[in-house]
Amino acid sequence: MADLHEQMSRGLAAREVIRLTDQKAVLFAACQMLLLRLCELQSRGQQRIDLAVTGGSDGIAMLREIGLNPLVSSVDWSRVHFWWGDERFVPAESPDRNALQARQALLETLIRHHGLPEKNIHEMPADTRTVVQISNATEAENRKEVQVAADRYQAELVQEMGENPHFDIAWFGVGPDAHFASLMPGLPQISFTDPHQLVCGVTGSPNEPPLRISLTVPMIQRSTETWVIASGERKKAALQKVLGAPGTSIRDGVFDDPSVPVSFAAGRARTVWLVDRVCAPLK
Repeated sequence: MADLHEQMSRGLAAREVIRLTDQKAVLFAACQMLLLRLCELQSRGQQRIDLAVTGGSDGIAMLREIGLNPLVSSVDWSRVHFWWGDERFVPAESPDRNALQARQALLETLIRHHGLPEKNIHEMPADTRTVVQISNATEAENRKEVQVAADRYQAELVQEMGENPHFDIAWFGVGPDAHFASLMPGLPQISFTDPHQLVCGVTGSPNEPPLRISLTVPMIQRSTETWVIASGERKKAALQKVLGAPGTSIRDGVFDDPSVPVSFAAGRARTVWLVDRVCAPLK
């Protein structure tokens, strides 16, 4: 398990923790920060911004919040590219798809009213098999299918961003079990360290559905900024493991512990956590 000093020595930013009153405040602050950051980068002349988004309750709620914020009209969305930190490997029309939920929450509004080109939306591949094929598939067949899909997404990352792709901003939620993206405690993917493996397939996820695609830690930690958003009592135990329990220093929290996958969340220039005081009480 790496400590804070070791993390910083690898060129990763130390955690900044912003505590807010409740989920509503967390979502508003994260939305406001994101829109202002996009405006700032574009004002500096950055022609392309690559943004990795997340699903889950906090992630989709934040997308809805973006569409309602007056600053949404200040961003040149034609210069923003959307990617995903992970995806449920299910058919394209499944309501479980993070990409489908994101379209309903925000992306279709950005396309219709704010100039987001369809080509700027980079969804992870869906499962194209029939219902019968999926139900009859062996574990080995499932592993092959999700890895082929992961390889396709990695190829798209490289095609779009070059041999060393990275995100300007990548944001993630936290599961009650301390997973982020689809990097789950107890599964091997959290420990993938090959810098050339940017996307991986996941089978046997303890959270339904069991088949998923996820960015790997090496890809996530290439991000210029990595944000983690969490709120609510259900996340409290996970947050205490990472940030430390009340009465302790943040330095007492864990870094790079496979049993606490979100402890690997970090960016090169900034690592910021936006949390409420329910899941992360003041120290």
